[in-house]
Amino acid sequence: MKLSAAIAVALISSCLPATAQQGGAALYAQRCAQCHDSSNTDIRAPSRTALQSKSFEEVLGAITTGAMSSFAQGLSSDERAAIASLVTGKTASHASTDSAGQCAQSEAGFPQPIDGPRWNGWGADLNNSRFQTAAMAGLTKDQVPRLRLKWAFGFPGISTAFAQPTVIGGLLFVGGGDRKVHALDAKTGCTRWVFPTDAPVRAAISLVPMDNGQSAIVFGDVLANVYAVNAATGALIWKSRIEDHLAARITGAPTFHSGVIYVGVSSIEEATGSRPTYQCCTFRGSVVALKAETGAQLWKTYTIAEAPHPTRTNAVGTQLFGPAGASVWSAPTIDVQRKALYVATSNSYADPATDTSDAILAFDLATGRMLWHQQATPKDSFVVACFGADQSNCPQDHGPDHDFGQSPILVTLRSGQRALVIGQKSGVVHALDPDHEGKILWQTRIGQGGPLGGTEWGSAADQDRIYVANSDVRFLRDGSRRLNSSEGGGLFGLDLATGKIEMQVAPVACGDRPQCSPALSAAVTVIPGVVFSGGVSGFLRAYATDDARLLWEIDTARDYTTVNGVPAHGGAMDGPGSVVVDGMLYVNSGYAQWGGLPGNVLLAFEVGNP
Repeated sequence: MKLSAAIAVALISSCLPATAQQGGAALYAQRCAQCHDSSNTDIRAPSRTALQSKSFEEVLGAITTGAMSSFAQGLSSDERAAIASLVTGKTASHASTDSAGQCAQSEAGFPQPIDGPRWNGWGADLNNSRFQTAAMAGLTKDQVPRLRLKWAFGFPGISTAFAQPTVIGGLLFVGGGDRKVHALDAKTGCTRWVFPTDAPVRAAISLVPMDNGQSAIVFGDVLANVYAVNAATGALIWKSRIEDHLAARITGAPTFHSGVIYVGVSSIEEATGSRPTYQCCTFRGSVVALKAETGAQLWKTYTIAEAPHPTRTNAVGTQLFGPAGASVWSAPTIDVQRKALYVATSNSYADPATDTSDAILAFDLATGRMLWHQQATPKDSFVVACFGADQSNCPQDHGPDHDFGQSPILVTLRSGQRALVIGQKSGVVHALDPDHEGKILWQTRIGQGGPLGGTEWGSAADQDRIYVANSDVRFLRDGSRRLNSSEGGGLFGLDLATGKIEMQVAPVACGDRPQCSPALSAAVTVIPGVVFSGGVSGFLRAYATDDARLLWEIDTARDYTTVNGVPAHGGAMDGPGSVVVDGMLYVNSGYAQWGGLPGNVLLAFEVGNP
């Protein structure tokens, strides 16, 4: 009889042979320590301290079928469990919380009309503006200071809350590191249904109308699977793996338009490709178009046209390949007027560097043909090994790792001119002309930039400005991998027509707060008159767009009593931003990836009495 994954994990951890336990340290030193134990301040891998905050199941899943599975190839189940136990100091938990916090059995379907207030996908619209209109927000500038916590939901068995929720028709859909997608009642937080996934879901979810009159939610996981699930019942409609490369993943929300789902594909080959025995690198980013009804592939276009080929051998004799990289980390942006799709790409991973990395690319919606590309940072080839002790797989002339982590925002200025605006990890904000093959309109620097610097996950735009948060995360130079509380941060509003900085919020210092940074790395969100920004400090703040005054703030880094009975704690805010719908604000708290405070909670705020 085949054991369930949960039972197998429990048996492995409780009956772990002594030889495997003793071998855990040696295996970790051989396969993991190069990145996780490095004192280099720029290596983009969780420190050993950050790993200790994770659950046994999180780490075991990552090295079994998740992001780090390639590092554990050839290991037995006992050996993988030994590594997970070593780095977390924990064993498997046996408690199941899926049945806690369930809605009443009589509740079914959408509580509200699906054409009412909603936030669908990553950017709330096809332009990825992250701007919520007054009608959809149901929250005014005057009401923001009265926001108070209504309910909290705990993600079981994890230490990082990294998926942005989608709210539509009175239901909230959110994925997580617990390898599940949860459908919650948006007003109460009770659970309608839970759908198990093959791997963690960190991408935002998009609701898609089907031809039969039903609605599906569509999302991707970190094994590059795309799912379509009945939004009302949680039943699987179809599943499609859109990239076979072992390092491939989906981190950006799918975008739906006119019966087609468009998905960008990214990877972690920057990390897996750092081992000197690994034939780095062979992954190319891509955009895939799928038929919404069936998941059938309509087209797939790589961000790098040339397939990887052998280039040179490294110092230990491993054959290296290139070109590679140009991942698509974020949600595609749709231009209905030009029948085009825009994505932003990551750096190259190998020599030779490609001119479509660190770039904005335009594709034809119907065929996937690349229409044009505009590169922001040339010759930016980079893997994590470039900052490590063993740089065997580092490109010979490596770049600064200044890729794009956010979606381009398509805006129409008051003059009628259109622009694509986007922030970059270089610390520069760009405006391009989508009607003239991406011609640069303006560029403005707002930060120093770096591997975790500049603007990271998402900017937002209203009619007049683009709002960008500055990260510039730095680590202390004592090998501790602790965050530097004195560097990074700042929130900016730039005029869409000129790029001139018209609004600015200074960094908010951390004082003596542990594991803190003033860095603002999470995506920002705008409603009329208000911009919301979450910080690595754990604070969520709202500022007036006219004069940058602070309207409201809350420290999310604390313990919570949750509607589903899961012990939950808030922490650093990174990745996803706030979602504002029908008088409520929803946000995740707890992103420990780079040394900030861990957490596992989804928070819902409402307007309290005066």
